[in-house]
Amino acid sequence: MPEFTYTARNSAGKDVSGSMSATSKREVFSLLGDRGLHPVRVDEARPPLRLWPKSKRIKAELLANNLTQLADLLQNGVSLMAALDVLVEQSSNEVVTEVMQDVRNKVAEGLPFDEALARHPEVFGELAISMVRAGSEGAFLEDALKRTADFLEMQEEMKGQVVGAMAYPAFLGAAGTVVTVVLIVFFVPKFAELFAQLEKAGGLPGPTVALLWISDFLGNYGLFIAAGLGGLVFWLRKRLKTDAARLFVDRYKIKLPAIGPIFLSTALSRFCRVLGTLLQNGVPLLRALEISSGATGNRVLAAAISGSAQNISSGQTLSRPLEECGLFPRPIMAMIAIAEESNNLEKVLINIADGIDRKIGRQLNIMVRLLEPSMLLILGAVVLFVLTALLLPVFEMSSTMS
Repeated sequence: MPEFTYTARNSAGKDVSGSMSATSKREVFSLLGDRGLHPVRVDEARPPLRLWPKSKRIKAELLANNLTQLADLLQNGVSLMAALDVLVEQSSNEVVTEVMQDVRNKVAEGLPFDEALARHPEVFGELAISMVRAGSEGAFLEDALKRTADFLEMQEEMKGQVVGAMAYPAFLGAAGTVVTVVLIVFFVPKFAELFAQLEKAGGLPGPTVALLWISDFLGNYGLFIAAGLGGLVFWLRKRLKTDAARLFVDRYKIKLPAIGPIFLSTALSRFCRVLGTLLQNGVPLLRALEISSGATGNRVLAAAISGSAQNISSGQTLSRPLEECGLFPRPIMAMIAIAEESNNLEKVLINIADGIDRKIGRQLNIMVRLLEPSMLLILGAVVLFVLTALLLPVFEMSSTMS
């Protein structure tokens, strides 16, 4: 239960201060009134300062289970406040309890449910918040919660497949990097005196000179390079939280070779699935476009969809402005155009999303299969370069002596 600090005035006209535990500010006012005090100021107590901030991230599987449970409670006639109380009481995860308690308190204070969730974007994300907002407005909150849970489970399953397939290539890359650094930094300097004598006798081959330079550079500046990379990663993570940086990243990541189309397809799938779900539940097209654009996960695509909504309000069809933005493939635009003519847009959009997800799965499978031999080739090339650079002077010396 959260802690609140208060300043109140007693019957003698003096100000008294203190703190108490309550579920919301409204309850604090009520408790102070029962004590004969007139509240002047009530604030939520600040949490204690931590050396390392506690992460509020929740596993997608756990979040999906909580959303499904909340939907089941609402579907069986339990009020939203009572359902949130059940989630808070039954949760065994400290972060889930803390987040749901805050959501419950804000709803008790009169904040809409979707806005209470939006206070924790690192937990719920744009997709969940957009779906809950649409469900609250369209009176299908239970269905919106269940579909959001299904989306999260589907994404987690795909993520698990990718992580599982990437485990071996990642191990190869990490092991190869460690072996290479150890060879260059610690093993190569042991040949420095020999190479110095060979260089005086008649010079060294180019690969050996390059290897010695790399070894000296890493030995002298390796720690500074590692610290610089760590600082760069920290700065980038902080910088990427701004809207301008996220727009820049979203614009160029869909243009990357090989993985760019996968990023774009993922955003298109989310848009089509959310838009189809909203239309199935009777949400007007313009409002559905506004909500689904925020659920794409890509700001470039969201801006294009928002522009399409403006054109639709002037009387155009959906397919024409979407095609003009240049982000939707022609086959998808053809299916959307036919669906509009046959008045079957919501079902076609969900079918399109299913097809895109299957295509993404095939692309990821092919990419992972190609990544493993590529890592082996790169690792073999690096080790071959090190060995060649070390042995080539010895071979030349042997041929000279013979």
